[in-house]
Amino acid sequence: MNTVKTFILMAALTALFMVGGQAMAGRQGMMIALFIALGLNFFAYWNSDKLALSMNKAREVSEAEAPDLHQLVANLANRAGIPKPRVYIVDNPTPNAFATGRNPEHAAVAVTTGIMQALNREELEGVIGHELGHIRNRDILISSIAAVMAGAISYLATMAQWAMIFGGGRSSDDDGGSNPLVMIVMMIVAPLAASLIQMAISRSREYIADASGAEICGHPKALASALEKLSNYNRQQPMDVNPASAQMYIVNPLAGGSLASLFSTHPPMEERIKRLLAM
Repeated sequence: MNTVKTFILMAALTALFMVGGQAMAGRQGMMIALFIALGLNFFAYWNSDKLALSMNKAREVSEAEAPDLHQLVANLANRAGIPKPRVYIVDNPTPNAFATGRNPEHAAVAVTTGIMQALNREELEGVIGHELGHIRNRDILISSIAAVMAGAISYLATMAQWAMIFGGGRSSDDDGGSNPLVMIVMMIVAPLAASLIQMAISRSREYIADASGAEICGHPKALASALEKLSNYNRQQPMDVNPASAQMYIVNPLAGGSLASLFSTHPPMEERIKRLLAM
């Protein structure tokens, strides 16, 4: 069901881009914005692992440094049917974890130092299974495509602003026509709608990763228990991370904030736990 929802949201994002581009800048402006967004996100996609790990100050650890963690990751990766990802640790007392990489062959799993003290082995297996689920499901690719479309829509809004300043927005039969009022509305509404759809896609992928993680580790209740513990820890002691990387973590590291759930990149924790217990 969540896979279908993801495709519907991706289609909505594409449709919004097409409508917004036609309304604000015509077909030519729409194509220029798409190519620029593709270029920027192509770079981000190929370097996503390096950027994410550097942004979160993660350091790679060898098997000699963390033998138990490496063995756990290797066993679960074998169950998931993917190559063993590189293993990283983030020096932070708040328990959390994330995965990154453009595909299973170029992936990494990072855990905070606090997660090893907060969870028992079965709960930690559930968390790592969730992250391996993201890798197996190629969620980084889906996120990158969503970012391409959202970035293109935001760029179109910027183009429309400059067009309005320099007298753009006049209708043109050759280019499909544009309406100044529609341009103003799209300048405000389109980027916001794109962000909301992108966040909804992220929430859908979290549900899928939860289900995959439960299947990989074999203990849905252990993953549910881990999520509850991590949620409580991150609510009491939010992590000091870049908001742009918050969506990568298994639970919202900025959970101490008061943002409305509509603007959250993570599904409601109660619903995630409920679905896992139902398994």
